[in-house]
Amino acid sequence: MDLINQIILMTPPAGEGGGGSMLSMFIMFGLVILIMYFMMIRPQQKRQKEHQAMLDSIRKGDKVITTSGMHGTVTDHDDKTYTVQVADNVKIKFEKASIASKN
Repeated sequence: MDLINQIILMTPPAGEGGGGSMLSMFIMFGLVILIMYFMMIRPQQKRQKEHQAMLDSIRKGDKVITTSGMHGTVTDHDDKTYTVQVADNVKIKFEKASIASKN
């Protein structure tokens, strides 16, 4: 109950000097958005660009790992898919987005 009374006492009374607190609220809101951009959005965009560059560099004969954990060798590729050989006489088509990394 004491905490609630402290919070109520901290709020400015209605009609008195709310302009300064409004400005500080917008500044804090802007800072939060800026921090979120540099901590979350920008690194994710960088990872996406790196992943796309890795996908574009995959050629026939490269060893890859899929997002499901399958290891194999690329035997063919087209615009949207890679054909990956995972065992003797076993070839599976995967979407480009499902390739996690290249060995």
